[in-house]
This record gives sequence, structure tokens and C-alpha cells, in this order.
Amino acid sequence: MSTEKLISCILPKGKAMPVMKALKEDRDIVSANIHSARGAGRLTPLNYRGMGETTEKEVLDVVVNASRADEIFEFLYQAAEIDQPHGGLMYMQALLKATPYQLPEIEEEA
Repeated sequence: MSTEKLISCILPKGKAMPVMKALKEDRDIVSANIHSARGAGRLTPLNYRGMGETTEKEVLDVVVNASRADEIFEFLYQAAEIDQPHGGLMYMQALLKATPYQLPEIEEEA
């Protein structure tokens, strides 16, 4: 059984990259990915709920060790402003398997 968790954040367009940068700078986590999606939420204004009318979303997926999962979930919740109107939503799930991802150490040139 893997000890990693996947945290997924569905965010308004343009929100995921700043959150991902904050995750790297403040929590030193680089195992994240952003992809695009389209959808209509429960609180989507009525004039956008017509047939085929959707809004662009970004999905930020982060893989973290289970021991840090609650800490990172809380950090993402705050950084992404999920508690604000139309802020998005988040969920977390256990992974069956995950491969650790580390960036190589690069020596600075003199």
C-alpha cells in the first residue's frame, strides 16, 4: 500500500499557477501538475447554465506523502482561497502506487 495521497483542486482559470508556485516556495513541493477542464458548477450564474455553456477551469493535482497530506491540504485550501465564492473545490484520495519525483541537484556555475 502506498503512503502517498493525491490532492486535487478544481479552480477558476488563472488560479492554479500562482498556487503551484506558492506550494514550491513555501512547502518545497514539486510533485504537482496543472491541466485544463470545462464545467458548470452548482453556483454558476443562471445566464451561463444553458445547453453547452461552461466555464474554463484548471485542475491542480498534487502528490504528497500521507504524513504531510493534511498540512498540504490546509495550505492549498488557504492559498487557493477555496472558501471564497466561486473559489473552487478540493478533494483528497489515497493512491495505490506512486513514484517519488525529485528534481536533480544542479551546481551553480562560478
